[in-house]
Amino acid sequence: MNLKKGKVVVAMTSLWLILAVAIVCRASYAYRQLRDIPPSVLASVPFEQETGNIAMALATEKGFSSPMRRDTGPTAWLTPAYPLFVAGIFRVFGVFTLHAFYAAAALNILFSVATCVPMYFAGRRIAGIGAASIAAWLWAFSPNAIVIPFQWIWDTSLSALLAAAILWATFAVIESERLRDWCVYGFLWGSSLLTNPVLGAALPFVSGWTICHGRGEMRERLARPAAALGIAILCCVPWTVRNYLEFHRFIPLRSNFPFELWLGNNKVFDDRSPDVNARVTRYEEERRYVQLGESAFMTEKWNLATDFIRTHKLLEVRLTAWRFMDFWVGSSHPLQAFENSGSAWIRAIFAFNFLTAAGGLIGLANLWRTRSPYCLPVAAFIVAVPLVYYATHASLRYRHPIDPMVLTLTAIAVTGAKRPNNVVAPY
Repeated sequence: MNLKKGKVVVAMTSLWLILAVAIVCRASYAYRQLRDIPPSVLASVPFEQETGNIAMALATEKGFSSPMRRDTGPTAWLTPAYPLFVAGIFRVFGVFTLHAFYAAAALNILFSVATCVPMYFAGRRIAGIGAASIAAWLWAFSPNAIVIPFQWIWDTSLSALLAAAILWATFAVIESERLRDWCVYGFLWGSSLLTNPVLGAALPFVSGWTICHGRGEMRERLARPAAALGIAILCCVPWTVRNYLEFHRFIPLRSNFPFELWLGNNKVFDDRSPDVNARVTRYEEERRYVQLGESAFMTEKWNLATDFIRTHKLLEVRLTAWRFMDFWVGSSHPLQAFENSGSAWIRAIFAFNFLTAAGGLIGLANLWRTRSPYCLPVAAFIVAVPLVYYATHASLRYRHPIDPMVLTLTAIAVTGAKRPNNVVAPY
């Protein structure tokens, strides 16, 4: 009996088994969707957004341009990493073709499945193999991680992989005194910033943590993270220089923050607005973008958004609370949305995200209570990354890049925060 129990435990903590199940879950969902959605729709609709439009411009040798598909010239709407991936797919499989969609969805599925690996090893470092296995199993069965790779041809799945990889690499690199390892760590951060700049919100806190917990004298503990930060910045410099040359102003990574801010802060949300039929339409925003050009369009949106925020302070409090709920649960009014949903699958998504959000909070409290030295890096992602979405607009898709941390904390809430033998020592 004990031998059987031991084999079950070994199997349930096997990373290979978790990876296999994760692949089956995502491939099964994709296969079912492929049977239900017409090929003509799959070949076009998933790419009809900024990533697909910019990738099309790249694949047709028009440069990094035209986020609205019309030929509007250079853009900094997105950072370059993921549109370049999609452009490469277009060059091989054709622009807006069914095979291009197959390739893009398959790549997203691989990113999602691979996320189990850094989650597993980071979780093992924080709280042992039990919590690590539960975290990876939660990711394997996560409805978000099953649906998003197929539904969103966007950087979302890649961002989750990079965020989990950064957390794992952070725990590993503090034990190294080799400058080469820190430079590789900096390159990982740079690649992440060029994929999803929002992840950079955690960078100052994580960098500070590596200084406190690194090896050697203080001078060495400062020099190595500084080198990593320098490499991360150098990765972004060519893109920033390109943006300055194209737009004649400083755009470090992306230009679209004013538009995103305006989307969540405009007269549509004001019940007392004289424009009672106000609404945001894609056609109107595309028309305005084409009319003004990117720089003037963003300036206009910034002025409109900041004016709305300044004149609607009480409403802003309510909107921020709604965005908070939308980010963590998937709806600004989750109970109402849960009750009104006629789909068991949608209800499962709401329930899963609510439970893991609560579990993440409990897990973080456990790390704090046990004075785990790993608390700060995890908390940096959980606390800092969502801030921009509380101010702009939110959805579960935006939460997904930090879901590896949320599920790891949920696993810790289930198993209890334990201080493993390989814990780092504070200076």
